[in-house]
Amino acid sequence: MSLHNSLKGASSLGAKRNVLKRQERVEVLKKRKEWREGDRVFNLKKTKFVA
Repeated sequence: MSLHNSLKGASSLGAKRNVLKRQERVEVLKKRKEWREGDRVFNLKKTKFVA
C-alpha cells in the first residue's frame, strides 16, 4: 500500500506556508509600524506571508 499525500513526514513540509504564527505576524506589523509595544496579541490584523 502507498502512503497518502496528507501523511508525509515533517521533513517534506518545506513548501511555502500560507499561515503565519502569531509572533511572525507581530513582527510583520512592527515593520509596518501598525503594532506598538503593549498592544494585545489577540485579534491581530491579517497579514500576507512574505518569503
